[in-house]
Amino acid sequence: MKSKIHDTSVSELATQYQKINIKNMSKKALIIIALSISIVACNKPAEIKEVKTAYVDTSELMKEYTEAKDLEAKYKTKAEEKGRQLEAEINRFKQEAAGFQAQAQANGQAWAQQKGAELQKKEQQLSYAQQALSQELQQESGKEMDSLVSGVKKFIKSYGKEKGYAYIYGTGDAASILYAEDKFDITKEIIKALNDKYKAPAKTEETAADKK
Repeated sequence: MKSKIHDTSVSELATQYQKINIKNMSKKALIIIALSISIVACNKPAEIKEVKTAYVDTSELMKEYTEAKDLEAKYKTKAEEKGRQLEAEINRFKQEAAGFQAQAQANGQAWAQQKGAELQKKEQQLSYAQQALSQELQQESGKEMDSLVSGVKKFIKSYGKEKGYAYIYGTGDAASILYAEDKFDITKEIIKALNDKYKAPAKTEETAADKK
């Protein structure tokens, strides 16, 4: 009985050892596989994808963009037209004010006080008229300029997607780049593309008019 019990115990111990050994081997195998994958991943050459970038000098863009030039010319002409009548009134006031001193001596103190008050009031009215005209033109031109800038941004975004750029940065008065190589400057490309697009509707209209 003792021999049987002893044999059974040895057999059971052998079986348990075998199970434990197999389990440990499985763990080791998993660890080795995991390490092998890690080593392969580390040794695998990284795929480097070129990031296409460029920048635009926004100050130069607005100077050379035909639509921006036309807008500036439009409001310069508008300011001159609206300012002509006001300028004539200002010139009349200057002449009147220039002759006030001589007339005051001839017409007396009472007249001088009354006339002086009238001139001051007129000067204030002209000043208010100047400010009102300036604000009106600024508001009108500001709206159109905001619309133009928004259009330029949309165009550059579309241009960037079409040409495969990852980033297009802006430089100029509000520079966000302190240095960049000249080869990344696409300002001239953008100006040409914008000007071509701006001229295109005019050409289409001219062609339609010629056919009529």
